[in-house]
Amino acid sequence: MSWTFFREFLTNWQTTGAIAPSSAALARRMMQAARVSEAKCLLELGAGTGAFTRQIQSTLPKSSRYLGLDMNPTFIETLRRRFPELRFEQAPAQDFDYESFLCGDGFDAIVCGLPWTAFPESLQTAILDRAFGVLKPGGVFATFAYTGFHRLPRGQKFRELLSGRCAKLDTTATVWGNLPPAFVYKASK
Repeated sequence: MSWTFFREFLTNWQTTGAIAPSSAALARRMMQAARVSEAKCLLELGAGTGAFTRQIQSTLPKSSRYLGLDMNPTFIETLRRRFPELRFEQAPAQDFDYESFLCGDGFDAIVCGLPWTAFPESLQTAILDRAFGVLKPGGVFATFAYTGFHRLPRGQKFRELLSGRCAKLDTTATVWGNLPPAFVYKASK
């Protein structure tokens, strides 16, 4: 999967946003932050090559519903082959019609692997507005930031935008075994 990810980064660097898939350690940290083991309805944004999807599949209760989105057609094709029992759609997070998939009043958890600092503020805002619009009250939105990059202007703006949409924003300790090192934002609605 690493070669596919790197090739797509070279071809589509603005939407891929990283040179390597997230580590298993970061994926486990995301599962804990998003409370995936308790979710009945989960949305994954920026599913990529499945670094988080693999952990989601092993953590999510068997009776739960899952929807994974990514803009990259190569990633979607790979994900559908690797995880045939899960549903994946090639679509922008800010424009997808979630209503036909929602469980009750929204998703219990959103696990997000999107490259926030690669996006302009307008796109960050559009995606966050849409995501928090389909997250149920009490639900958790979990995403990550690369340590150090979160201090850059786009990283600081993203944190401000995220903080303004949630009741509580927490951060985890840094996962040093990720390339580059990263931490998780846990935003509770």
